[in-house]
Amino acid sequence: MIVKKYLGFGFESNVYLIKAEKYAIIDTGTGFYVRKLIEEIEKEIKIEEIEYIILTHEHFDHCGGVKELKEISNAKVCIHEKGADVLEEGKNWSAIFFNAIQPKVKVDIKLRDGDEIDLGNIILKIIYTPGHSMGSICLYEEKSKSLFSGDTIFSYGGVGRTDFYGGDYLQLKKSIERLLKMDIKNLYPGHGEYIIGNGKEHVEMALLENF
Repeated sequence: MIVKKYLGFGFESNVYLIKAEKYAIIDTGTGFYVRKLIEEIEKEIKIEEIEYIILTHEHFDHCGGVKELKEISNAKVCIHEKGADVLEEGKNWSAIFFNAIQPKVKVDIKLRDGDEIDLGNIILKIIYTPGHSMGSICLYEEKSKSLFSGDTIFSYGGVGRTDFYGGDYLQLKKSIERLLKMDIKNLYPGHGEYIIGNGKEHVEMALLENF
């Protein structure tokens, strides 16, 4: 598995391209820079080769660009079932922070805890991690022991806010405690720096420093 990171500046989420036998994108950013994103991705692969667009949760800074990216790539849009209505109805309260509107888009796969996304030579396992939002997930790749953590956990002990609509402090604590039981080597969060080699230490920091 090869992972490439894009965007991630300002309020833009990190966007990850996973290069396996099949290609997947994790999160899309706000969509304000989707053309730049596409240009960068096409230095690696043809945009039409993307099989899945997987969203870690329903906040606008992670899913605002999903409609345009789907239209260009024809990839399958995947989000947890508790975040799917936000995309399909175009009613994303978090878009108001960006003076924007969430474009409506059909969700192709409504994810649940324990689901798997098959990229051929690797499997991405869905871990439901509510707390930052109702539809928050992490994705775990067992061979490389990599966790794509969205806004559940950031590097150096950071965690997602729980004071937004759908946030829950105790749920987030339980989600992080669950992640702490896993063997995590590489941590790819929704914002900020990613960690290679000692990702679990950062999960431990998240629990110790926030709860």
